[in-house]
Amino acid sequence: MKDFASLYMAVDQTTKTTVKVEALTQFFITASDTDKLWTIALFSGRRPRRAITTTKLREWAAEGAGIPLWLFEESYPIVGDLAETIALVLPEATQSHTDSLTDWILRLRALDQVEEDDRKAAVLKAWSQMPALERLVFNKLLTGGFRLGISRKLMTRALARATGQDEAELAHKLMGDWTPETTSYAALIEAPDAAAALSRPYPFCLAYGIEGAGPEDLGAPEDWLAEWKWDGIRGQLILRGGEHFVWSRGEELMTDRFPELSRTRDFLPDGTVIDGEILAWDAELERPMSFNALQKRIGRKTVPKKLLADAPVILLAYDLLEQGGEDLRTLPFEDRRTRLQSLLKNLPAEAPVRLSAPLEFSTWQTLHDARATAREAHAEGLMLKRRNSPYHTGRKKGDWWKWKLDPLTIDAVMIYAQQGSGRRANLFTDFTFAVWNGNQLVPFTKAYSGLTDAEFRKITAWVRKNTVERFGPVRSVTPEHVFEIAFEGIQESTRHKSGVALRFPRMKRWRHDKPLNEANTLEDLKAMLAEYG
Repeated sequence: MKDFASLYMAVDQTTKTTVKVEALTQFFITASDTDKLWTIALFSGRRPRRAITTTKLREWAAEGAGIPLWLFEESYPIVGDLAETIALVLPEATQSHTDSLTDWILRLRALDQVEEDDRKAAVLKAWSQMPALERLVFNKLLTGGFRLGISRKLMTRALARATGQDEAELAHKLMGDWTPETTSYAALIEAPDAAAALSRPYPFCLAYGIEGAGPEDLGAPEDWLAEWKWDGIRGQLILRGGEHFVWSRGEELMTDRFPELSRTRDFLPDGTVIDGEILAWDAELERPMSFNALQKRIGRKTVPKKLLADAPVILLAYDLLEQGGEDLRTLPFEDRRTRLQSLLKNLPAEAPVRLSAPLEFSTWQTLHDARATAREAHAEGLMLKRRNSPYHTGRKKGDWWKWKLDPLTIDAVMIYAQQGSGRRANLFTDFTFAVWNGNQLVPFTKAYSGLTDAEFRKITAWVRKNTVERFGPVRSVTPEHVFEIAFEGIQESTRHKSGVALRFPRMKRWRHDKPLNEANTLEDLKAMLAEYG
């Protein structure tokens, strides 16, 4: 545990990629196989399930520190992180230990099986054995909040250096439905990949966003293929061994959530892997439904018959990664698209897969004009892919670009404020916004990103001087400030007083130039709902 805590600190205290990779590389060279396996799992999002509520942890920490709970609760928002607050308030360790990261994680998992009094005793004993740094890391694991400023790609790079293996091959090995309980380090990393699970997806190729006026700096238009950037769920459809599997970009196995895609086995050959977008599909109009229709199915592990009928899904395919069991990712994108088009061209209408058709253009201005119509196609914008590009692992600048639509915007009045967390725990960063309905302000959305640190400090000082009422951590403030709220979509909602819900709302700018009475109205929101919902 000491070595892992030192790794955590080394990675957490630097912003330099080279330093992070070097620290991870050295850890992977020297750590035990079981600790390496759990470290890979933690850095790829496979964290142990939280066995204890944060309420109980706060109570036990206050007791262990010998302070009243109210004092702990007052300290928590000042520090901004529960794990760190607990580590700081507890007295120095009175005992010591020689246990490994694996030992502690196995104990955490065992807490699920014991009564609360035994859980409490185990946690208090662990705290008494650990110095502050180890206690901090242990608390991160306890709370399920183990997140660190290092990407899976950097972790894979360090592992490649430590093992001498190819980084792309390692990235493929780390994909899929494995956990430290279901495999070993030797089986996951050291064994040949030929016997990999049939369900294993490929690491997704990701795009960079086009900044500025447009794609003119990318060179000649004829070097590029363009298509809609679809507003759905990115996924890989895998047909191997007579079975089918559906994976999300976040490495979540979604096969059971989209039973319609099981029929692809009737139309496509074994040894096929397709990258595409899962969309709710209007078969009569042969076009995607709005994202709102698909959203009703997100998060459901079982889908009722009515929802299957109201929002049936298809895979809109845009890349072919495997054909006849052959990995095609090194082929030029144009060749992979030609193969994909040939594979799908004779499919019957009932097949739950379609080709995402390319957009014809000869000049960048033609593409500008097409992008302006993206919302009519239920798309978020455009994708640009270099014709000769391979299918990269992760994000590599230069070959794949996303050119999203400009967001929708509306001017709204801030009416509630709440403090943030982490490094912004002392600032008010979470705000509720309202629009006018006659002479009344009607709340319609929350937003917590988009301002600079300086702006957050300025609005925090104003909130503290202009609080009208307090509702727990939330403060009602004098209606005075207007903000431009940007968002990606709007939909009807019975859960909101305004009757609408926004997709990805954030603060675009603080409208110092706009008086209160010139903020938008509920009628404006309803008009946007009618046009874009």
